[in-house]
Amino acid sequence: MQLGLRAKLTMMMTGLVLLSTAVLSLVFAELLLQQVLHDSDKRANELASETFDAAQRALEDARSRGLRPNSDDPQDIRDYVLHAFEDSEGLAARLQTATDSPAIYEVTIVDRNDVAMVSSDPRLAGKTVLRRPALSQLVKSSFVRQVRILAEPQHIYEVDFPFNLRGNPYGEVRVAVSTALLVNDVKPRLNRWGTIALLALGLSTFLAAVVSGAALAPIRDILAQLERISSGVYDAPAPSVKEPTGSADELGQVRQKIQQVGQQLRGVHEIFSSLRENMNSVMAGLEDGLLLFTRDARAVMISPAAEKFLGAPAAQFLGRRVTDIFPPGHPLFDALHLDGDQLTEVASETEVQTVEGRKRVGVSVQEIQGAGERMGAMVTLRDLDSLESINTQLQVSERLAAVGKITAGVAHEVKNPLNSMRLWLENLKESLPKDADGAALQAVHVLDAEIDRLDAVVKRFLDFSRPMDVRLEPTQLADLLREVLKVAKPQLQKANVQVAQLLPIGVPEVFVDRDLLKQAVLNLVLNAVEAMPNGGQLQLTLSRRGDMAEITVGDTGNGILPENRQKVFQLFFTTRPGGSGIGLANTFRIVQLHNGSIDFTSEVGRGTTFRIELPLAA
Repeated sequence: MQLGLRAKLTMMMTGLVLLSTAVLSLVFAELLLQQVLHDSDKRANELASETFDAAQRALEDARSRGLRPNSDDPQDIRDYVLHAFEDSEGLAARLQTATDSPAIYEVTIVDRNDVAMVSSDPRLAGKTVLRRPALSQLVKSSFVRQVRILAEPQHIYEVDFPFNLRGNPYGEVRVAVSTALLVNDVKPRLNRWGTIALLALGLSTFLAAVVSGAALAPIRDILAQLERISSGVYDAPAPSVKEPTGSADELGQVRQKIQQVGQQLRGVHEIFSSLRENMNSVMAGLEDGLLLFTRDARAVMISPAAEKFLGAPAAQFLGRRVTDIFPPGHPLFDALHLDGDQLTEVASETEVQTVEGRKRVGVSVQEIQGAGERMGAMVTLRDLDSLESINTQLQVSERLAAVGKITAGVAHEVKNPLNSMRLWLENLKESLPKDADGAALQAVHVLDAEIDRLDAVVKRFLDFSRPMDVRLEPTQLADLLREVLKVAKPQLQKANVQVAQLLPIGVPEVFVDRDLLKQAVLNLVLNAVEAMPNGGQLQLTLSRRGDMAEITVGDTGNGILPENRQKVFQLFFTTRPGGSGIGLANTFRIVQLHNGSIDFTSEVGRGTTFRIELPLAA
């Protein structure tokens, strides 16, 4: 989890306080332990001295009462001393109150053989009491050793106070100190100190949060200002309290500089937005795909037309290197002659698989120079098949327009002579004698048939050249195409042609002349049926491609020979015996009248697919 700056500052300040508290706690614990040990040592020595004084008084009291040892035998002397100690109320009171002091475990008077004579613990009387470590050793130990000893189970240390009898050493007063009692004495004070330390730590954390929040408030304002600039709001809001000139601190000066930068960025953004809008308008109108790369071969601009060559939206490739866009194995990798990430000037041609099928693509690279240095490169991708198709359609359009003008005049000029020839032929028929020979009658019939045929051709001329009255209306193409299939159903059944249709209702409406467009599509359907004399499958689909609606009519017939593909839409061109050669030309003309386009793909022996694109009503 990413922590904010305020949290980090709070944690850092709290950590410093915690470290200081820990150090102070250690110092306090050491001083406290030393004080307790010295106090215990001092109290044990004082208690030993007081017990010795009480023992001396007990012996003096015994002598004052006339008590004497029976002899100088050690056992008689021991019995005398023991009797004096046991009869002394002062010594008994001293021993009884000795353990009231903190850390004092027991007080015992032993003889020279370490046998207890009297003790604060009655169980030790008459028993051997082994010597214990001196308390002074614990007092003089290091702090770490003292802590380790106190942390272990109970240890007993003692303070010895020797005494003499009749001028000779006789025994000792031993005051035992327990480490467990020392811990019990120290623990309450440590607990109080720990409570104070925890309260100080909590208070310091609260104060650190408040102080860090107050200290970071200007930084938050600066961050909010930068966020507004990054989101496109370049003017900072006016401050609630105006700061005096020259009185702002360093953060206030930073805010002023950021505000100035925001104003400058606003002007640059306005200029850039205007340039970008103009550039996008220019780029959207280009048929060629353009890719602009920086000096380090990163894409900074990709035109919409390049998407069909890349197979993905242009936004996915912005900022990527040229070898990421065209990796090894990509058809354009070899065409660009890439050497690492270096783009060099080149002009070549290759084939690329697109959503529309395989296309021939012209590839060219131009270096961009600035101030005598290489600034980047421009890659141009040109759809050669589309250019060829456009050129073909332009040629067909020009030919149809020229033929239309010519046929209109020729048909008009031919029509009048044909009418005269018809009249004179009728006169000739009436003037022939009834017994005229068969050759004359045959000649008259031939002339009559040829005049009828020429008259039909002239009518077709006139029909094709006559301006069409286009009445546009919003139309659902799916409904229109179903009507076409209904009209062509008898021909489809007679030719044993199966229909595979995909006519979704989700395609938006288009503005078309229903009758004209129905005739155009019907021409394609009937041509497809005639291309499959032995039966087959007709595919009729409707789909949306961007802002265009696409109609496809495909068949599984013999296909169109390569040498005939440039002539398909020409007037009077036909490969079918008895065909007029007007249907496809008329379809081409109708599609153009609707601001659409028509194209086809064909493979000999596998079939032909015609595609009509019409602009959506939206």
